[in-house]
Amino acid sequence: MNKQILLLTLLCICIGCSSDKSESDLLNKKNPIGFYGNFSSAEKIQNIVDLISNKDVFINKEVKVRGLVNEVCPMRGCWLEVVDENGIDKLRIKVTDGDIVFPLSAKGRNIEAEGQFSILALNKQQAKNWKKHLAAEKGIEIDTSEIILSQNDYFEYRLNTTGAKIF
Repeated sequence: MNKQILLLTLLCICIGCSSDKSESDLLNKKNPIGFYGNFSSAEKIQNIVDLISNKDVFINKEVKVRGLVNEVCPMRGCWLEVVDENGIDKLRIKVTDGDIVFPLSAKGRNIEAEGQFSILALNKQQAKNWKKHLAAEKGIEIDTSEIILSQNDYFEYRLNTTGAKIF
């Protein structure tokens, strides 16, 4: 009997001391400042405007960028939309779902992120489905037949990220 009580007590202590936070806890983290994933400080930082203006030079290359977090994936924290200092050019910083969870509180903060620069090209139906998906993440249901696309809806600049620093 004493062994069972001891075993049960040890099990409760181990479970209670677990430091693993749930994805929801990470998404709703109050203070976003810190490092996410594998982040190094050695590389040159590219300006988002320069990166996009010279996309043919940087496509499929590892780069580091700095910008302002404009939007955060409201469901899983698996992407951030980052804008340049002019607030015009934007880049989606994307991680594998669950590998890194960016908190909603990162919106309005500065970020440095590194990873592979890519351009996601979409056909008309893909672009409509993507817009529908982004709206659904915010709890908004839209009919793809009612979506009117602009030229910018057919592609998206992305940084498939391995690490970031929010400050």
